[in-house]
This record gives sequence, C-alpha cells and structure tokens, in this order.
Amino acid sequence: MANTLIPADQIRLAARRFKILSEPVRLELLNQLQKKGEMTVSELVDATDHQQANVSKHLGLMAREGLLHRRKEGLYVHYSISDPTLSALCMLVCGRLRDESDADDAP
Repeated sequence: MANTLIPADQIRLAARRFKILSEPVRLELLNQLQKKGEMTVSELVDATDHQQANVSKHLGLMAREGLLHRRKEGLYVHYSISDPTLSALCMLVCGRLRDESDADDAP
C-alpha cells in the first residue's frame, strides 16, 4: 500500500481534478487569482484578454468543482482560490518543468 501513488477509491476524483487543471485558460485564471487574490469576472477578463463568456464558463466550472470560492456582492461576483493545494501543486509541476528545461539547456 505504501507504494500506491493514488488510492484506488480516489483515482476517478484525481483524474477529474487533473482534467480541470489541464485547460490553459483555467491555469491563466488561477495565476491571476493567486497573484491578486479575490477578483471579479470583469477584472479577470481585463487581466487575461479572454472573452467574458469564456472566463465566466471556466470560473463557474472551477467553482462547482470546489477549486474556487464565489462571493456575490451586488451585481458583481468575486472569485478566489478555495483549494489551498492548488498553489503547491502548480509550484511542484512548474519547478519540475523548469529543472527539465535547465537540464536540456546545459552544455
């Protein structure tokens, strides 16, 4: 059991989480939320240059999956990261990619 990467009863859930994170637009939105904290849809549209409908669709999906917290204030919906493991996961993957790139560039 100690050599198991993912417990058998969590494989589908883990695959679903990785599938959500496999979309570049979602990663870009998460980057902005990590950098600036809570943001509205329009702020994220301005920060990413993606269309409002596309941003809203991706934010809604991530909120439904529990990755984002959604707070409504008047006409505006504010989003923030609710899953504390996202930052660590992204840093781990990007660190590994950076190490591989550095190794490829080495003489």
